[in-house]
Amino acid sequence: MKALTIISYQWKDLFRDKWLIGYALIYLVLTDALIRFGGGGPKALMSLSNIMLLFVPLVSLIYGVIYLYQSREFVELLLAQPLDRKSLFAGLYGGLAIPLCLAFVVGAGLPLFYSGAWIEAGWATIGTVFGLGIALSLIFVAIGYLFGLKYFHERVKGFGYALLSWLFLAVLYDGLILLVVSTFSDYPLEKAMIGMSIINPIDLARIGVLLNFDISALMGYTGAVFSRFFGSYLGLLVSIGFLMLWVISPTWLGLRLFNKKDF
Repeated sequence: MKALTIISYQWKDLFRDKWLIGYALIYLVLTDALIRFGGGGPKALMSLSNIMLLFVPLVSLIYGVIYLYQSREFVELLLAQPLDRKSLFAGLYGGLAIPLCLAFVVGAGLPLFYSGAWIEAGWATIGTVFGLGIALSLIFVAIGYLFGLKYFHERVKGFGYALLSWLFLAVLYDGLILLVVSTFSDYPLEKAMIGMSIINPIDLARIGVLLNFDISALMGYTGAVFSRFFGSYLGLLVSIGFLMLWVISPTWLGLRLFNKKDF
């Protein structure tokens, strides 16, 4: 049994639960409503991006933890088979991360196409927003698996730490940056702010969205620093590049932890 076999089994299991279809329908309804009542394609995509920055990490992180806990007996059964752990981890990760990405793209993409909003929005903008959503899905499923593996026999801890990490990265982190800026306002902070934004994937994705839409008034301190320091196009590439590192790093750490884990 290889990784692709495990992925196909998980996909069947996910579609039987119907929650994945519900996840896609949420994006379909939200995007359709934003297009109908929120203006044209670019405005709808901007509003969708704001929802995506909070909702995609939360769902990916929490369901990454929950799904690993729900698959505990399945994982233990497969570990007893002549199957290397690398293939098993790849199957478990891909079996959840890929459907989440597809649900986001299909759910948010269909209204853009059947309404014709994609013409006004443009392929580059759509590709950037969807690419950032996919990256966030991959990152936070991996982080969710990290918490699930670390606290495999302590579900309350794993779930609690996952929620706290999302709350910190999505909500409290900007407040921390403002505190640093106000406390050390007499010092040059540009490079420090770039460093602080790099260690938060949600902040990186937010900067990528705002640089793509070129909305300087909404960028905040870190976004303005990226724009000044690199220029809008280079700043966007840098933020996407570091997001790719964020995709690789927790996935690699999760694989290492999975290989060493005594189940």
